[in-house]
Amino acid sequence: MKPFRLNKHDRLVFPSSIFVDLDFSIIADLDQLQAIIRRDFEVKAPTGTEIAERAAAGSYATRYDLLRDIGLHLFWANRFALAMYDKRPTRWRDVPRTRDDVFVPLLRPWADRAAKSASVLNAYGQLPAKWDQTAENDLFGMLFDVFSNKLYHAAELPPIKATIAEALTTTDAKTTSLADFNPDHRRYSIDDILDVAEEQPELEALRRWAMLLHNQHPWDRSRAKLKPLAEMEDDDVVVLFYPKNRDVLDFINRVKSGTTNAKQAPTATPAVEPVRPLPPVVISDDAPIQPKIEALAIRKGEIICNNEDVVRNAPPSWSPMSAEEIVDKTGIERRRYTAEPLENIALEAARAAMKHAGRGPEEIGAVLFCTCTLFCTCTSNRLIPSTATWLSGQLGIMQTHCSADIVAACAGYPYGMAEAIRLLREVERPVLLVMAEKFSDKIGNARPSRMIFGDGAAAMVVAPTDGKRDVEVVQTYASGPFSQVNSIIWPNHDFDKDITVYGPEVKALVERYLNQMMGELSELKSLKGGKALIDDIDVIVPHQANKNMIIDIAVPQGIKAEDIYFNIAEVGNASAASIPIALADAVYEGAVSKRSLIFAPGFGAGAVGGYVVMSLDPAIVAPEVVTDLAMGPKPTTAHSSLDDIKEAFHG
Repeated sequence: MKPFRLNKHDRLVFPSSIFVDLDFSIIADLDQLQAIIRRDFEVKAPTGTEIAERAAAGSYATRYDLLRDIGLHLFWANRFALAMYDKRPTRWRDVPRTRDDVFVPLLRPWADRAAKSASVLNAYGQLPAKWDQTAENDLFGMLFDVFSNKLYHAAELPPIKATIAEALTTTDAKTTSLADFNPDHRRYSIDDILDVAEEQPELEALRRWAMLLHNQHPWDRSRAKLKPLAEMEDDDVVVLFYPKNRDVLDFINRVKSGTTNAKQAPTATPAVEPVRPLPPVVISDDAPIQPKIEALAIRKGEIICNNEDVVRNAPPSWSPMSAEEIVDKTGIERRRYTAEPLENIALEAARAAMKHAGRGPEEIGAVLFCTCTLFCTCTSNRLIPSTATWLSGQLGIMQTHCSADIVAACAGYPYGMAEAIRLLREVERPVLLVMAEKFSDKIGNARPSRMIFGDGAAAMVVAPTDGKRDVEVVQTYASGPFSQVNSIIWPNHDFDKDITVYGPEVKALVERYLNQMMGELSELKSLKGGKALIDDIDVIVPHQANKNMIIDIAVPQGIKAEDIYFNIAEVGNASAASIPIALADAVYEGAVSKRSLIFAPGFGAGAVGGYVVMSLDPAIVAPEVVTDLAMGPKPTTAHSSLDDIKEAFHG
């Protein structure tokens, strides 16, 4: 879990974006560690020499540009200390000589340090501020003090440091020696770092960087020097490295003993087309059970995370991106998070849907719960009992024919609706279909995921009817080329168990499925006497994955952008809950003001996909469930605004 929090300024902060906490229990060997370090610290970072050369050449446009490079360099220069070790200044007389869990870094002096630092100092003085001269000058003071007093050459740092015994037998071994050490030297607490507030989001992120980097050297840096271990005196203070936790020490011991066992993924068989196309399920007039949607209720996250919040929490592994650029790339201006557990928001939506449908627990024949990868606890924390059975118990349902979880991620809605219709034929009583996701504490510092994903829940009551049916067609897909099946991964051990999105592969699977969907709809019979079912569609409500990507793919398929409903700008991507939340918002916002035929396609992780062609009657949409933290969840009588949500959370 990598939860967010609100700081004392009521701003969202993501501790995992600034405090490095790799899970060494899942890092197999040095190659995997080096790949993680390279991605998180090295790829974006210039060397100290490169910074000095850029400064001398006038390559920096503003002070912020130079400051950011200094920060990136210092993260890289402290990469293994940040990831693996705690530092403890210790008098040489007290240093244990034989322990195998105490380490000392062996360092080579940084050549021409004074000249390179002078070049940077001179360049900074000639550059204009980008946003706030006072703040940028203060940040320069913090970062330049660390940069100019960095004693060692950073390119040759090994991840596993020498034990004291190993260091004493190493020729010309040098390490940091402190002339004196004040244990009360200024250090920034976790709250100090997280409670930062700057007007400019980029400067807020940079200040957190500067505070964390200061804490890597909490002593008078100007009086430190590199000294040979052979010349150490009893009162010299050296900086010892201790593994952060047992998992780090176990990793070090595995590497040193040569017992690492990095397992290779098996080679995938090339994908082949099925022997014949798998047709959609068409609900005909003579079907034994006609499905009716009696209610739809939604519960969005009560906390707004806007693009400025994302930027002010930028870790050093991200390329620069402004709030406006996030909109340009994704179509998202804000996403919604919840402080509640996933199953709680699912329960709130389920209760609201049952109430709106006028159904009691004794009438429900089955409960289906759709979400992301349950058994890896992607967005659900519950394994036993399943979330569906937990919901059944919480709702007072004594017995169902089936209470089951469905793992279909972003295609959760078509998968859930297809299974609900199958169950209707067996139980001939209402099925409760619940879809919910909570990504906000599973994202970590992977930028595509942080930009895109949000939290939310929705529930539908689907029942048999003797009257007009609401669902016309359901279709589901899965699999494809290996690269598309693995286009979204969680947990990804190479990204410290974070959710990882590989954009080109996601785009490829969306193109493949949307092309297939349009072909099927073009061949299905019209309900209104036209050429094909596709001509009957009033509104398209797709899975809210990425607005710009969907439009770019849909328009060449003959779909007009104005016929597609999006709410992604306000809620982000809520995966399995995405389509039903968008259906409700389409009613709240008047995009669907009368009974309308909807095409609802979904696609995502695992190369899953599918769609529902359905009639949506605005009357089935319940008032939105809005959480007032003081009073608990309550329905609203109208679609709440973002300001209302903020007031409910902070009031």
